[in-house]
Amino acid sequence: MVFAALVAGLTASLGVAVAGPVDARLAVDGEAARVGVTDVTGTITPVTADHLGDTIDRAAAAGHRALLVRLDTPGGLVDSTRRIVQRFLDAPLPVIVHVAPAGADAGSAGTFITYAAHVAAMSPATTIGAATPIGGQGEDLDAKITENIAAFAEAIAGARDRDVDLAVDAVRDGRSVTAEVALEEGGIDLIAGSTEELLQLIDGTEVTVRDETVTLATAGAELVDLPVGTARRILGFLADPNLAFVFLSLGTLAIVYEIANPGVGLGGVVGVTSIILAMFAFAVLPVNVAGIALLVLAAAMFIVELFAPGIGAGAGGGTAALVLGGLFLFPSDTGLGVDLAVLLPTAAIVAGLTILLGRAATRTRHAPTVSYADHLEGRTVEVTGASQGRPRARLDGTWWRLRPADPADALRDADRVTVVGRDNLDLLVVPADRYNEIPHDHPTT
Repeated sequence: MVFAALVAGLTASLGVAVAGPVDARLAVDGEAARVGVTDVTGTITPVTADHLGDTIDRAAAAGHRALLVRLDTPGGLVDSTRRIVQRFLDAPLPVIVHVAPAGADAGSAGTFITYAAHVAAMSPATTIGAATPIGGQGEDLDAKITENIAAFAEAIAGARDRDVDLAVDAVRDGRSVTAEVALEEGGIDLIAGSTEELLQLIDGTEVTVRDETVTLATAGAELVDLPVGTARRILGFLADPNLAFVFLSLGTLAIVYEIANPGVGLGGVVGVTSIILAMFAFAVLPVNVAGIALLVLAAAMFIVELFAPGIGAGAGGGTAALVLGGLFLFPSDTGLGVDLAVLLPTAAIVAGLTILLGRAATRTRHAPTVSYADHLEGRTVEVTGASQGRPRARLDGTWWRLRPADPADALRDADRVTVVGRDNLDLLVVPADRYNEIPHDHPTT
């Protein structure tokens, strides 16, 4: 007995692993047990996958006993969902997914993410399912893709010992169920109305983490918020197909405006900024090269409209390329796409404004050139400096030399004269009281 006690004490002091479950309530470096918490809302994108992957690493490095993910999503990208599922299945600490708050949904991609957790929970009045893959415009995809996703769901459910039929039906039949039905059919582990209730209910639960049994001891654990960083929050906002398309269209229109009206450069600044924001979104989202090529062609055609306006052929071709580019911009099997309610009005607005800019630019190019000095004709000024032999006058803050249009006229100080023309830097003038009596055909050079 004494020998056994000594062996047990020595084993504990040396940190030698012993058989049996690991108690997750054990403190790290004398600190109380902590649970990391993060919220995932909105569409599942590569930004979401990056955030969850980094959060798992942060929680493990900080010694958190588990990571709690509060989920509310309508779905998202298949590739991003696969990345999240892979990280959950190979996570170095227990991952708990709670579909919350009441009214939340674990739709489509959210179904796989919930099933992949070590502990899957839902709040009352929440739903899960409807995981049939669809294209960017809501159309059904090829049967092979659907079967592949169904196999993916079956594999996840099998790995976490959840009901396989429920998972497969969510893909093949688009079935969606309430929290109560999901619990009854074995899709989730429990229903909890709040985070505190959830942590209390799962206390003492055994889960398998990398082939090692871990006993959760979450009751009373300290909750540590692990929010999405500001940079990722901005990227998540930009990672919207509709927003990316609008940014690109706005950028194209602004650059067309700058070309049609060069000067201050505001159009160029707005255009380049909008296109850069669109490129950020395209860097996050999967895109088709063909879609990008069509959008570039659309921009080129709109610029052509500026220099060859008429029946609007350039604008028409640009509009067609813009619409096709929006339709083909994202691969159909990703479920992403530009909404027609955004695509068509945006294309029409860009085309209409381009036609107006083209016609305005044409009128400007064909308008007669008028110099600043031509606007001085008809202005009346008072002569100064004539007594020194340098008659001049001040107009709009500038001093001009004066010369009589008729050599017979003499200029004297304080005379009131009217400008009738210009000869280089000299203004040609006549006495103001005779301005209306003489023809105004004096040369301007």
